Amino acid sequence: MILVYSHKLTHRLKYIFNVIFRDVLKTELKFTSNIEEYEASELPKINYSYHKLNSGLFFQSSQLLFETGIKEQNITISSYQDYPCFFNVGKDSLFPFDVFAASFYLVSRYEEYLPQIRDNHDRFTAKESLAFQHNFLKTPLINIWAGFIADSLKEAYPLFNLPTQKFEYTSTIDIDNAFAYIHKGVLRIFGGLAKALFKGNDFKERLNVLLNKEQDPYDTYKYQFEIHKKYKIKPVYFFLLGDYALNDKNIPVKNKNFQSLIKSISDYYEIGIHPSYSSNNDVKILTKEINRLQSISHRNITKSRQHFLKLSLPYTYRNLIDNDITHDYTMGYSGQSGFRASICSPYKFYDLDNESATELTIIPFAAMEATYKYYLNKDAQQALQDILELIQTVKSVKGTFVSVWHNESLSEKGIWSGWRMVYEEMLKEATN
Repeated sequence: MILVYSHKLTHRLKYIFNVIFRDVLKTELKFTSNIEEYEASELPKINYSYHKLNSGLFFQSSQLLFETGIKEQNITISSYQDYPCFFNVGKDSLFPFDVFAASFYLVSRYEEYLPQIRDNHDRFTAKESLAFQHNFLKTPLINIWAGFIADSLKEAYPLFNLPTQKFEYTSTIDIDNAFAYIHKGVLRIFGGLAKALFKGNDFKERLNVLLNKEQDPYDTYKYQFEIHKKYKIKPVYFFLLGDYALNDKNIPVKNKNFQSLIKSISDYYEIGIHPSYSSNNDVKILTKEINRLQSISHRNITKSRQHFLKLSLPYTYRNLIDNDITHDYTMGYSGQSGFRASICSPYKFYDLDNESATELTIIPFAAMEATYKYYLNKDAQQALQDILELIQTVKSVKGTFVSVWHNESLSEKGIWSGWRMVYEEMLKEATN
């Protein structure tokens, strides 16, 4: 256990210390604002305040963790041990910057509460972020800084042993559209045929699938089961169960084949809700979709990832909490790979508007195949190279690497030809 002293123990302070020590370094803390108790303690000690004391590691504090409310922060990027840093402090401090304030700014997504330009889907984009603008989006700074803190503790307290950390991997798969051509209802099926005939693109394939002469290209579930068994992977599946709309086009919820698919996957793997595009602004729709998945699977649904990665802080997370979701996998960007919150470990969500830590666990992801294909125009080999580099980065800090894939991208058809190789090589590297 580590004893932490500060002149004022705020919600922000306790939260970010718990993220770094509990969530990343896997060790416990005790807090005090009593100097006498601090000085008398024989525990490993950290002094986080404005002034140096007689004992312990001194991390000089800036103002951020003692403030309330949200305002523009004066951020100047400098460097510490060849990594970016900000919120610089005085020369008596162990580090030349306030590592806890900087970590809080990044992991709380403080900048996403400030005035910003959002994209056509009302999303905060990577290019608006501090990490992208200063070229550290692919660097899990908080894990790296936590490592620096751990090294300082080991040097100051040689008999103190931090728990051993280990690299972990989680594959996640979104089922936005369970089948390309079949099980969509008469109107959609015939409408699709007419459209394909008019455009002359996939009419023959579509007709053959409907006549049972070919397998539906999005029906990659047997392959998924075999590849996951081969690499001993237990992925998490997220199902879109929204009503049909412009951006929500999965199989009708009442379709027995779709329900059978959900049940069969839930027999082997964990499942979660993929809240529809429409649900992001209507909590009643979210509740309905969660209830649908629970009714079909006969399982309590506690995991989620937003369709289109639509995330509006703090409202999206509040709606999930109100619906008993305990783990969310949305934290990442659609347009860039990397670490949206500059961390590659699961952590609790902090509601900045309410100034309170919550029990919602955020599992950030680092790579999504659709990012490379649709936003970055990368081919399979280029995508694989970036993914392998990200895995090595996460391994180096013993964090958790999370990938996002879709059933259709494993089809080896059309634009996804060659992408099964990317998925398998990723699994191979992540489990090696």
